[in-house]
Amino acid sequence: MAVVRRIQCVVRQVTDHGERVYTVVLEPSMAVPQFTPGQFLHLALDPFDGAGFWPESRVFSIASSPRVRDRLVITYVVKGAFTTRMERELAVGASAWVKLPYGQFVIDSTRDAVMFAGGTGVTAFTAFLQSLTPEHAPRVELFYGARTQDLFVYGSLVRACARAVPSLIVRLVCEATHGRLRVAAADAAIASMNDPIFYLSGPPPMLDALTRQLRGRDVPPERIRTDAWE
Repeated sequence: MAVVRRIQCVVRQVTDHGERVYTVVLEPSMAVPQFTPGQFLHLALDPFDGAGFWPESRVFSIASSPRVRDRLVITYVVKGAFTTRMERELAVGASAWVKLPYGQFVIDSTRDAVMFAGGTGVTAFTAFLQSLTPEHAPRVELFYGARTQDLFVYGSLVRACARAVPSLIVRLVCEATHGRLRVAAADAAIASMNDPIFYLSGPPPMLDALTRQLRGRDVPPERIRTDAWE
């Protein structure tokens, strides 16, 4: 089990994707501890003395590769008071604290996998995709949905991963032109896979709808894993 570290960070980059969606690059004051793709961190905005009570924080999937030890990347949508503070305070040069790693939403790299990601929910998968090598044998299908083309924040990254890994197929589904993510879009891929595990990450209505659709196809509950990040 990984040892949890509390690390002060400096904000090195903030990207505004529009519609109050942001990606933040943090530079930690020490090497990022080993983490498993799919795990998350707690981010705090208030000062921490290293010994007392941990400040108010929120959890975010670690979007950066586990191979990278000198930076951390998160993406968030402004919803509520805490993320409104993040929008206001997380400028380049600002300080923040993180503690990590946490979470059990880990993809089994030995099995075929079908991943459904809605919006910033794709960050639960990006570290895993970046960890794959060209020799990876099990098949992996990613269905990545976003409201508009501009909100495919990790579109370039996941496509680059697919170019490097023959067993990885990436499909981008723009809600504005193709409607919402549906399991039916994956039927052809599922039919040729060997008992795949289904991984779902995104807003709760999406998780509920996809889970119902999978159960309607008699997929057993133990093969449906969700990352309920709201």
